[in-house]
Amino acid sequence: MTHVLSALDGLNKTLERLLYLVLLALLASFIAFIIYQISSRNLAFLPRLFWTEEFSRFAFQWMVMLGTAVGVLHADHFVLEAFPRGSRADLVTRWIRDLACLLLGVLFIVHGKDFALSGLRRNAMASGLSMIYVYSVFAVSGVFIVLFSLQRLLHACLYGMNAMEKALNTPNEAEELPSIEDTDLLPDALATPVANDTLSTSAKRPLS
Repeated sequence: MTHVLSALDGLNKTLERLLYLVLLALLASFIAFIIYQISSRNLAFLPRLFWTEEFSRFAFQWMVMLGTAVGVLHADHFVLEAFPRGSRADLVTRWIRDLACLLLGVLFIVHGKDFALSGLRRNAMASGLSMIYVYSVFAVSGVFIVLFSLQRLLHACLYGMNAMEKALNTPNEAEELPSIEDTDLLPDALATPVANDTLSTSAKRPLS
């Protein structure tokens, strides 16, 4: 199983780098289309290209769905913790989280395929683009979600949930701060200036 995980990890790292390039290109296109739309409304010499409005929406939809897949790999989506961190209930909900992502990816593939094929019968009004290129975003995103979820679940099965999250999750700065219990481990040098300041203040007080 470790060989399977290693191969899946290598594949997903390549796919992740590819997704970042695609997302960057989509973002640049989205910004360019929006800028042109604004400019063409205010500058009379620029032609009104109505297809730019459609393409900006299509680029935004692809950005959302592909970004969703990357968020699944690193658990970057919004999380509401209902149980104390490290408790049994918390561990169960974290397993349910990744299993639910896997199930969602499978649903995207199964139903997204039929949805994409329905785009063959539809074309965008302004550009005439076949809507299969837009509707297929769900199936494509589902493939990435399944691959990324399988890597997380397999890693958790082999090395534990905590080890998996430490390796794949985006670091949470709040969780890395020292807790109240850790303050006893601070070096005495940090407390010395406070003690010296207290003594100095007491020495400066006038005698009554």
